[in-house]
Amino acid sequence: MSSIKKVVLAYSGGLDTSVILRWLQETYACEVVTFTADIGQGDEIEPARVKAERLGAAGIYIEDLKEEFARDYVYPMFRCNTLYEGTYLLGTSIARPLIAKRLVEIAEETGADAIAHGATGKGNDQVRFELGAYALNPDIKIIAPWREWDLDARDRLVAYADTHGIEVEKNRTGKSQYSMDANLLHISYEGGELEDPWTEPSNSMWRWSVAPELAPDDPQYLELEFAHGDIVAVDGTPTSPAAVMRQLNELGGRHGVGRADIVENRYVGMKSRGCYEAPGGTIILKAHQAMESLTLDREVAHLKDELMPRYASLIYNGYWWSPERIVLQQLIDASQAIVNGSVRLKLYKGNVIVVGRRSDSDSLFDERVATFEDDAGAFDQADATGFIKLNALRLRIAARRGR
Repeated sequence: MSSIKKVVLAYSGGLDTSVILRWLQETYACEVVTFTADIGQGDEIEPARVKAERLGAAGIYIEDLKEEFARDYVYPMFRCNTLYEGTYLLGTSIARPLIAKRLVEIAEETGADAIAHGATGKGNDQVRFELGAYALNPDIKIIAPWREWDLDARDRLVAYADTHGIEVEKNRTGKSQYSMDANLLHISYEGGELEDPWTEPSNSMWRWSVAPELAPDDPQYLELEFAHGDIVAVDGTPTSPAAVMRQLNELGGRHGVGRADIVENRYVGMKSRGCYEAPGGTIILKAHQAMESLTLDREVAHLKDELMPRYASLIYNGYWWSPERIVLQQLIDASQAIVNGSVRLKLYKGNVIVVGRRSDSDSLFDERVATFEDDAGAFDQADATGFIKLNALRLRIAARRGR
């Protein structure tokens, strides 16, 4: 690493990455280029620019990637109805491949020798950033300060900042006690009182959603239109992927939708308790499942159900750019050619309720066959006798043998 002259740092402008910026300058005697991705985290973007300028960054990249994030990462993931361990919508996980991609690209554009990130040695993000970077540039050099330095507590970071003239928020009154990560898909909360899995989160923790019991007493209906498995319109108005997510976050949050509290298995081996707030993602998942229920062949749907946990683990563990994820994505995307139509939903006190679905061109629902009334010969019920006997054959043989 002694040959490093320039580093591209994934930079948020917070205490950790501000200290890392100065630490890289001192430890490696190198220039530092900062990269801040705007993927919908809110109002911390411009302050990051100001802090990077004050700390003498050799270059500052701040990029609006919200549409790319929604279109090329979140939407493809939802085509698989993806949940990690049955609950987590992968809001943090799915953002890391995009950030890793831009870090590698900016390093090439600026002639940098390495990239750096602020992920700790205990978490998943270090794995996601680095696997992604190596997949895109096998020769990239990566600096992970949390695995090198001894600044392993907040008071040490603050002391370093004091010594080096780095402005930080020292008065934490009114500040969140949680470690938080936000983007268009979710907000995550870790640390603080959440480190006791028996403790209920304070209602003041949640930022996007009201408590379900405080949500409006009147339900809200909305209609989502799908084309090839992706939402393309809300209540009849064509909308971009990022705009869909913003709108559904607002609607879902107003009705208490999208809160999750889980203990998950991190890739590095430990269990971790986290709370997640994803109103829009919760709505998208429910609506997409309803659209597929009408249009997908039974065996294709069941195959996707079997593959989903593996696909979710690949994203969670940092393998977005792996050959197996890319092959799986091709299969998933091929299945979505006929996932077209509209789903009608009711939002009510934390619930997303499907109340209607239709597809004029691709529905596999045949009322003549499914009806309990006169089917006019569309289905011969006598055929079921042979079907049942054939499927019962092995069971009957086993029963005769007393098994």
